[in-house]
Amino acid sequence: MLNDVSPEKWKWYQFNAVKLDQIGSIIKKVSFSNGWLEQVRDNQANSLRINVLDNGEKVVKGSLIYKQSFEAELDYKIFHFYVTSDQLITVDLNLSSLIHIHPEFFLWRIEQTENAVDGFLLLLGELMNEMLVEIDQFEAELKKLIWSIRKRNETSILEKIYTRRHELLIWKSLLIPIKELKMGIEEADFKEISMSELFTCTCRRIERAFALLNEYEHELDSIINLEEVISSHRGNEIMKTLTVITTIFTPIMALGALWGMNFKHMPELEWKYGYLFAIILIVVSTILLYGYLKVKGWTGDLLKGKKKGSFFK
Repeated sequence: MLNDVSPEKWKWYQFNAVKLDQIGSIIKKVSFSNGWLEQVRDNQANSLRINVLDNGEKVVKGSLIYKQSFEAELDYKIFHFYVTSDQLITVDLNLSSLIHIHPEFFLWRIEQTENAVDGFLLLLGELMNEMLVEIDQFEAELKKLIWSIRKRNETSILEKIYTRRHELLIWKSLLIPIKELKMGIEEADFKEISMSELFTCTCRRIERAFALLNEYEHELDSIINLEEVISSHRGNEIMKTLTVITTIFTPIMALGALWGMNFKHMPELEWKYGYLFAIILIVVSTILLYGYLKVKGWTGDLLKGKKKGSFFK
């Protein structure tokens, strides 16, 4: 299926890659170069090429992944583009999948643009706006995560931290090709963009998105470092606790082992108050050992409960 928008000064052709063979008559009217149309059928990755046609006209063409699922690698949306001064060709661009874009208003704005380059920049700007809205949602989830670390720090929090980290990597993988595309348009040096407000606006949106993601990356790095410190501290406390408990119960185990022997001649077994003596000896030796550890400061805060909302206490 072919849809085309017809601004006054340029053309926008929208193709469906599945049905490219059915639009041969339209394709003949468009100046494709270097087999771009044939590449569209097979290419499912980001790509960018800048060429100059025989008549000196500059072309920016390639493919761009503009949506990506955080759960499934192969769940993404890609469109292919071919941009000259007076024509914009897109293949498999699905505006209905962009929930924060109003198609009617967007198409009206497209029709007001002066050339195809401005029309493409408007499209990129709207794609960036869509991403920025979703990045705001990512920011909200990151804020919840920051406070979750203080309120209830457990293994599930660590899972959430690295889930957000993975999402951040996906966002960057989406934005890097867009930044490359912006640089490619600058490289093509279209005279139409030298004073274009749309180009400036799109560039600022790209810069804003990268600035936000870089700051979120620093936040996540800080969260990971904090989590590592907390986990290391708690691991040390657990090992210290086990060591102290083992030490405190050493008299019980040692004396229990001693009187559990089966030697024939054990005078303690004949004592009238031997049982009471053994209990008193075990209790006193345990208390003295604990007191010694306490005076030395080796028990720390082991017997104190963890305060709610505290990282270490």
